[in-house]
Amino acid sequence: MGAYRSTGEFQRDQRYITTRITADGRDGYPVEPGRYRLVVSRACPWASRAIIVRELLGLQDVLSMGVCGPTHDQRSWTFDLDPGGRDPVLGIERIQDAYFARFPGYERGITVPCVVDVTTGQVVTNDYAQITLDLSTEWTEFHRPGAPQLYPEHLRAEIDEVNDVVFRDVNNGVYRAGFAGTQEAYSSAYERLFDRLDWLSQRLSTRRYLVGGQLTEADIRLFTTLVRFDAVYHGHFKCNRHKLTELPVLWDYARDLFQTPGFGDTVDFEHIKRHYYEVHRDINPSGVVPLGPDLSGWQLPHSRADLPS
Repeated sequence: MGAYRSTGEFQRDQRYITTRITADGRDGYPVEPGRYRLVVSRACPWASRAIIVRELLGLQDVLSMGVCGPTHDQRSWTFDLDPGGRDPVLGIERIQDAYFARFPGYERGITVPCVVDVTTGQVVTNDYAQITLDLSTEWTEFHRPGAPQLYPEHLRAEIDEVNDVVFRDVNNGVYRAGFAGTQEAYSSAYERLFDRLDWLSQRLSTRRYLVGGQLTEADIRLFTTLVRFDAVYHGHFKCNRHKLTELPVLWDYARDLFQTPGFGDTVDFEHIKRHYYEVHRDINPSGVVPLGPDLSGWQLPHSRADLPS
């Protein structure tokens, strides 16, 4: 997942396979219905982005999806949810097999989400940030009627700007707090995280969505961290100035998205909790998984629809 600087700061390994699947096939992988399989885990926030985008755009019939279990070992995510522990399309037990099929001895992270070429059994890409953008911009021929424009050209500069600060301080910020190796590194990450959450609360107090008055990629990227906040990050990662439920604007905003088809119906809180609390034994040596929090609040009404859009 990452390494530590000498200062004790967590540093995410961001060396990904950057091959792209495009409408013109310029990287050797053209968009084709049925050719590729999106491999995810519902536990992983980075993979959850791809699950949500696939649902919102209506790509289920042209891009199949394999789901790994919520836990993994040092080697790889596994298909332990499937009969016989094998993905029914790819026929493999571990996603590492698809990585090794293309890059024998692959030494970087075996991560989800990734996209696998079913015809060869080889991984195409695990560049999670680009995967969702390409689903929005390169797979347009196969979007459902009325699909949202999650990355419209006229908003891309602002979306990219928001995504950059949200990734640095929130998406990755919770990890920088949770895996900090020194008090100083933790304190820095903690302050940056909650400063950014305060900034987001202010931004969202007068608008329903983050950019342009419409649902975009920026909202999806923030949501996958917010939906895990009270279940995992508040306690497990020591991000405990406030719970999400104690931040009125962000709590309303998160519920608005959760209740939107394609968001909450793709979330599995049991998978989320099992992954973090069982896998991160350096933080939680016992592997005991908390029973809470109470999840009933996610269906409470919100007033976000009354905001300007």
